[in-house]
Amino acid sequence: MARKRFDDSNCSVARALNEVGDWWSLLVVLHAMYGTRRFVDFQQELGIARNILCDRLARLVDNEVLKKVDVGEHGSRFEYRLTEKGRDLFPIVIALRQWGDKWNPAPDQTPLDLRDRETGRAILPVEVQDADGKPLTVRDVFVPEGADTGIEKKTPDGKKSA
Repeated sequence: MARKRFDDSNCSVARALNEVGDWWSLLVVLHAMYGTRRFVDFQQELGIARNILCDRLARLVDNEVLKKVDVGEHGSRFEYRLTEKGRDLFPIVIALRQWGDKWNPAPDQTPLDLRDRETGRAILPVEVQDADGKPLTVRDVFVPEGADTGIEKKTPDGKKSA
C-alpha cells in the first residue's frame, strides 16, 4: 500500500506531518535543537543508516526546516542548521517529550531536566491556555459551527459527505 501524502489536505496537522511526521525526521530536528550540525554526528548520535539519514536531511532541507550550510572546512563540508521554521518546532518537540516522559518513560532513566538558560529554573509543562493564561483541556474548547476543520467527513458507508 502506498503511503498517502497530505500536500493538498485542508488539515494543517496533516500538512505538517508531511514535513516532519516520521519519527526519524523529528529525532533529527530534536538533535539539531541540541546543537548537532554535521552528518556524521547525526548518524553517530541517532544510530541511523546513511541512506535514511540522507533522505531525512534532504526532505527537511527541501521543506525549509533545516538549511544546509557550506562551512568550507577541509574542502566541501556542510552543516545542517535549524531555520526559523525548524526552531518553531521547539514547543511541539518539548510537548512530545513531556508526553513521552509521562506516558512512556524510560524504565531506568529520569526525565530530561530542561532549564531556562537565564534563570536556571525548570521549564513548566507545555499547555494550551486561554487568552488570560488559564490552562485548557480538550473538553474546554470547541470549533465554531461552520468552521473548516480540514477533516474529511464520511458517511457510514465510507463515502465523502457534502
